[in-house]
Amino acid sequence: MEYLNRIADNELQLRLEAFGAVQIRGPKWCGKTTTAERQAASVIKMQNPDTREGYLATARTKPSLLLKGTTPRLIDEWQVAPVLWDAVRNAVDERRMKGQFILTGSTVIDDKDGDIKHTGTGRISSMEMYPMSLFESLESNGSISLRRMFDDPGYDIDGAMSPLSVEGLIFAACRGGWPASLDEMSDKARMLIAKDYVNVICDEDISRVDGRQRNPVLARLILRSYARNLCTLAKKTMMLADVTVEMETTAMSTFDDYVQALERLFVIEDIEAWCPAIRSKSMIRTGKKRCFTDPSIAVAAMGASPQTLELDLNTFGFVYECLCMRDLRVYSQALGGRLSYYHDRLGLEADAVLHLDDGRYALIECKLGSKEIEDGAEHLLELRRLVREANEANRRPSESRAKLAWAMPSEKEEDEVNPEHRLREPDLLMVLTGGEMGYTREDGVKVVPIGCLRD
Repeated sequence: MEYLNRIADNELQLRLEAFGAVQIRGPKWCGKTTTAERQAASVIKMQNPDTREGYLATARTKPSLLLKGTTPRLIDEWQVAPVLWDAVRNAVDERRMKGQFILTGSTVIDDKDGDIKHTGTGRISSMEMYPMSLFESLESNGSISLRRMFDDPGYDIDGAMSPLSVEGLIFAACRGGWPASLDEMSDKARMLIAKDYVNVICDEDISRVDGRQRNPVLARLILRSYARNLCTLAKKTMMLADVTVEMETTAMSTFDDYVQALERLFVIEDIEAWCPAIRSKSMIRTGKKRCFTDPSIAVAAMGASPQTLELDLNTFGFVYECLCMRDLRVYSQALGGRLSYYHDRLGLEADAVLHLDDGRYALIECKLGSKEIEDGAEHLLELRRLVREANEANRRPSESRAKLAWAMPSEKEEDEVNPEHRLREPDLLMVLTGGEMGYTREDGVKVVPIGCLRD
């Protein structure tokens, strides 16, 4: 099928201008190689069965031979021969030129043999790539820009209309953002892509990632438990208890080992807590929010389908939140975005806190239906109020004016904020909804349909 533009295209181009080499990391089947090939002038595929053994022999003997070719040269699945990392770093140092190599890989390298001697800092830049967002798969019309909402306080989103119904959202989440699922085929066939992805991960990749044999049945049970606790703060002990119902002898160390392998395969990507100084630390929940890199993994692991989720919108609400997390990660790439969440023991929450690399951030609630928008907006406004109160509490008399107070007794002393304790107020409050219309509320909260959002 025709190539659909990816948000990662521009980021890759920019990094090639700035660095000698770029590493693209992310889950398998998400389109890393295809995206890299569009900017590469020559390609070497380390997992090509016709040439793999020859490449590996060359890598062991003289890895620099594999780097010869028109640049940028793409080395696909470079982690098959970890020694290539240092070879690339050395070549970048010797050539003193930008945009020499593109490295792609679907696993975090386990360099147990010590083949990698250098981090690559300053030579090899790393970027993440995810399955396709709704805008990249042409299901979001892109009428509302995340960047503009940050940059332009007067940005008018009123009246923006999403083309996606709830049924359309359910199908998109179940199908996932896998490029192969957008080829010409029946809807039933599209559903097989994510199912096969889970099967390959459990049957093959979870053991290949570091050469340690793991039980596919246990891998499926752990994925299913994760899916059942999707976008919640479920503790590992609770998920382990879920797994031991069917595998009684599973130890926590084994559970951790499998989860770490799934993280290295970019299957699981939990969300860290945001702990600002606006409440007692003991009141803010600090556990990880359980999440996958794509919502279709959860759907496949649970054995769900569009039909079953249409009858269980409560469960789909968690799948929808995972969909929002994926898209927010993709859209914020060029802004240097990273995600966290806020939740305290008094029930106040923000499903996502999107931090930009320039210090700005957004508080976001993910609400599938229009009836939940009011609750979501109230949470966001309350969080902003707490930030303001915390800043007010950190105000102190100006030391310079206090010293002069004896000379100016009639002049009222002013307070100043201690910059060490001042927390920036949120730059954007947003309810990301599955509804149809976008608008800005009178209180400033932006209601944005996921089917309208873009980078």
